[in-house]
Order: sequence, then C-alpha cells, then structure tokens
Amino acid sequence: MSKTDPTVLTVILNWRTPQMTLDAAEAAVAAMDGIRGEILIVDNDSQDGSFEMMRDAVARQDWPMVSVLQSGRNGGYGAGNNFGIRAGFQTMPDQRPDYIYILNSDAFPEPHAISYLLKHMEENAETGFAGSLTIGDDGVPHQTAFRFPTISSEFEGAIKFGPVSRLLRNKIVALPIPDATCHVGWLAGASLMIRREVLDEIGLFDESFFLYFEETDLCLRAVLAGHKMTYVRESVVTHIGSVSTGMKTHKRMPSYWFDSRLYYFLRNHGRAYTVAATLLHLAGGSFARCREILQRKPASTPKFFLIDMALHGLKAAFFSAGRKQRQITDPKGVPILNGEQS
Repeated sequence: MSKTDPTVLTVILNWRTPQMTLDAAEAAVAAMDGIRGEILIVDNDSQDGSFEMMRDAVARQDWPMVSVLQSGRNGGYGAGNNFGIRAGFQTMPDQRPDYIYILNSDAFPEPHAISYLLKHMEENAETGFAGSLTIGDDGVPHQTAFRFPTISSEFEGAIKFGPVSRLLRNKIVALPIPDATCHVGWLAGASLMIRREVLDEIGLFDESFFLYFEETDLCLRAVLAGHKMTYVRESVVTHIGSVSTGMKTHKRMPSYWFDSRLYYFLRNHGRAYTVAATLLHLAGGSFARCREILQRKPASTPKFFLIDMALHGLKAAFFSAGRKQRQITDPKGVPILNGEQS
C-alpha cells in the first residue's frame, strides 16, 4: 500500500448483540486486508455490558485497526452511525477517509466484499453509494435494491393483488434481485459504501429518523444531488437481519416505524402527498384484509396495523415536517423517483 491508496472508514453499530458484532468486526478485518483505513465499533448505549465486553475482546485480539467507542445515547440507527462517522473524521485528521463503509452488526462480508465495493467506487466517479448482494445464513438472497416509495407503491404494496401488481410493476419498491452490477434507486444499509465527498455535500443521516427509512432518505438526497446508487453484484455479504431490532418477532409494528414512514413522506413530498399516500395504503390494505377474511387466511400484516397507520396518518393531516418539499428529478430535470435500473 502507498500513501495514495484510498482510505476506508468502516462503522459497525452495536445494540445489545456484542458477540455478533465482534463476529462482524472479525469478518470486516479480514475483508479490509490490504485496504488502508480503520474499523470503528460504536456501542449505541446498550447499557448491558456490551461496550466493556467488546472493548476487552478487541484488546485481546490485537486488532490495531479496530476501536470500540461508546455513543453515550441511543439516538437510533442514523445517530449511532453518524457518531462513528464523525469520530472517524477526528481520528484520521491528516487524511480524512475517502469512503465510509456502513456494516450492520449482523452482517458478515466475504473476504473480497469490501474490495469489490472500493474498486467499483474508484473506477466509477458517478457512483455515490455502492451496496452489496446480501444473502441469509440459509443461502437465500435478500432484497437490498429498491425503487423509491411513491403513492403508487404504497397502494400496490398494501393491496397485494396480482392484477394491480402487474399493472404497477414498475412502481414496486423492491426490485428483482439483480444478476449483474447496475444502478438502482436506493440501497439497504446492511453493507453500504459511501463516497465521503458526497456526505460533505449532502450531510449525514437525518437523526429525526430513529429506525427505518433513514437510508432511503440519505440515498434520495444523494440522487437529487446527481449521484448514482450502484448495486455491486460481486460484493457478497451474509446478513441475518433484524437481530438488534427484533422486527421479525414483533406482533405489532412498533410506533417508530410509522413515525419514520410519516416523516419520510412529509420531508420529501409534503403534507398533501403524504395524506394521499396513506389513504391509498389504507384502502389497499383494507381490500387485502377483506380478501384474507373471505379466504379464511391469516392476516399478512401485524396486529392493528391499519388502525395504527390511520392514527399516525392523522398527524400528516394536521402537521408538516417543516421543510421545503423537494422535486424528485435528476440535475437534467428527468424524474428519478422510481429508481429504475439502468
């Protein structure tokens, strides 16, 4: 390596999963072999001994590129990652990192996963964010490439009706898993490399989001600034998913999911659009639930989901995010809201 080689700051956020976070760090150490940079593990104020356990374990492992930090508060996913990014800027003052790599605590990059992302970024200046193919521990690929949410996608996702899905197939948020490297709308944050210059331009995660929709918002801000989102098929990461959040085990959707969804739409589309999107989601969801009842099928949504969404939707009828609505176009004025693959 030379002093001109690009540098990568890897941030891993922990919330009460210390051993799994250490496993993710170990995989990241191997994947960072030959890459200049550092790995910061941020404990998001777990208050369960996680910080001490990870700090002592890293000391025993003698990983000189790894540090364990305590955020001091649990401000959510975006706030925790922002803490790590800012800390990395301070620990590398002579040469700020060229790239920031966000890795979930339940995600384990294969040996060359980070190198493939870095190589793509170095060779493609238009790419602002690059994401990996993630697969479950059962070997099944996860959907990590998406279109941006719209009124149409809210209706399609809620109604779950074949004819509607076929009609709105170009509005469905989750893209088919790409079989080659390509541009997409936005990328999941489980394994995500970000060009530091882009963050200098658009800012860090919006900490108004506690959990969910924060990476969607960050990607949208980057796209609006003219940067590409690229799914790098060669970069492979094993991802368990929802370990810290417990989302898979929730019988009722947590309030912060609704809050984040509402804030995302208000922030980026304004009040009228948000109300319309919510009403269409409720209409589609009600149709789907009636069909499930007639077919004697179990509910496909968590308990009280539609009621909770309606109650949260009332906020959109009376309050706004207090920020100017942004036009969803690229610098040439071409709509990019759907995040079509190119």
